[in-house]
Amino acid sequence: MLPLDRDIGKAKALVIDGNSGSRSALTNMLRDFGVGNVAQARRAQDGRRLLETQHFDIVVCEYHFDGEPVSGQDLMDDLRLAQLLPLSTVVVMISSEAGYARVAEAAEAALDAYLVKPHTQDALRERLLLARQRKTMLKDIIDLVEKGQHVEAAEICQIRFETRGPAWLQAARIGAELWLRLGKPHAAQTMFDAILKIGAVPWARLGVARAQYDAGGSIQARRTLESLLNDLPSYADAYDVMGRTLLDQGQPELALNALRLATSLTPGSVTRLVKHGLLAFYYGDPAEASEMLAKAARLGLNSRVYDLQGLVLLAAVQFDLADKRGLSASLSSLSGARAPQLNSARLRRFETVVSTLKALIERRVGDVVRQVRELIDEVRTPNFEFEAACNLIALLARVTKHELTLEGLADDVMILARRFAVSRTTCELLVRAAKAQAPFEKIIQNAYAAICAEAEEAVSKTISGLPGEAVEMLLTNAEVSLNAKLIDLALHTIERHHDRLENVERLKVRAEALHAQYRGYGTQVHLSRKSGSER
Repeated sequence: MLPLDRDIGKAKALVIDGNSGSRSALTNMLRDFGVGNVAQARRAQDGRRLLETQHFDIVVCEYHFDGEPVSGQDLMDDLRLAQLLPLSTVVVMISSEAGYARVAEAAEAALDAYLVKPHTQDALRERLLLARQRKTMLKDIIDLVEKGQHVEAAEICQIRFETRGPAWLQAARIGAELWLRLGKPHAAQTMFDAILKIGAVPWARLGVARAQYDAGGSIQARRTLESLLNDLPSYADAYDVMGRTLLDQGQPELALNALRLATSLTPGSVTRLVKHGLLAFYYGDPAEASEMLAKAARLGLNSRVYDLQGLVLLAAVQFDLADKRGLSASLSSLSGARAPQLNSARLRRFETVVSTLKALIERRVGDVVRQVRELIDEVRTPNFEFEAACNLIALLARVTKHELTLEGLADDVMILARRFAVSRTTCELLVRAAKAQAPFEKIIQNAYAAICAEAEEAVSKTISGLPGEAVEMLLTNAEVSLNAKLIDLALHTIERHHDRLENVERLKVRAEALHAQYRGYGTQVHLSRKSGSER
């Protein structure tokens, strides 16, 4: 058979299939197409390890694996959500007729093609040929993305879409995703809306919902998602976004149910298991949190898709259950995962929290006090985020419950709450992390009420024609509390009333300096994977 294209001899492919006969047949087909290097994996988890450490130009993956907890869709979803699947890689999913509907929906997410068994060699060749041609047409965009030049890539995608250039629909999808990543949801929604005028593409409908959510329109996002899920009740990605949206709207029970549905659709997805377990930790049953978090660790602990925050929460559950053996295992796993990233402040804090829980259960009071103080001393540092605040509150609640008194603890909790109670949702999560410790709950609620009062007073001053006083007050309070709500409101007031402010440049410098250091307070909880190398 003729080579697939002139560059196919340089290509590296991976076949992931549990059936040795099928795996061998697919490997031979790829070699007949001229693929120079074909690797094989018999389990989805084996395939994950290879895909996390090596680059492949082509991936052919079976949907179903007999007796295995991870499906092909679970695998591809995890890699895509963790941004570990290069845009240049062609992904083909293969399934039996019985799995066709779900594979079709999976194809909406990240696949270049799918085939239904039984398929012919010519059918696979056709799918690969078309997918490789699209990748070639998108090469200039893909190269920019891989270099981290996201703005330039998004702008080319915009032009490609507007002029209906080569592979314009795929370019539009990449561009819209990039605009979302760049914090420009309105530009993303414009592209998604334009795509929907051509056809009701499910991924574009989901993109509209994501753009609406990122722009602060959670009500509109929820309506869009409800319509989408009414038409496609098995669309797991839509439940992910619905969970975040419902949490923002103060409906954590419904948010948790959305994540339960996502997990039921992709039960081997490590990323979704961590999200599910995380929300169950705060709002659900401890047994449910333990089950999800333990399963996620079992399936993905050594994977780059696994967020180690899941291990911290699992350790907290193990502490509550007096599971010394499990807690020791979690600390050992966390220490091992941290070893290659000793400079990571995030992972160091994770290890300190779990180590402190172990010291507490073993009644090593001196170690508990020392390590708690180390964490408290970091509360005002720029890289101490909302996630770390929740972990610290959860730790302090357990320390207090075990009748270990720390001097000045109420003041420390107030400082932490003043910084991180930026919304009703973050306030509620801090309260939930406090694990029914009434004194902590009251401190957190009072801190949030004080922040809201300061913001309202500033708005009143602005309405009364005193925007300069409003900004001065906001910045003075923000410099004390480091609260991002006050920082954002100061910036917004400066932008809107720029011409009416004296010393506007000085005010702007103060506000932008605070924003640069302390905007990273985190969102509610990490319902999307932490980006970068810090797992």
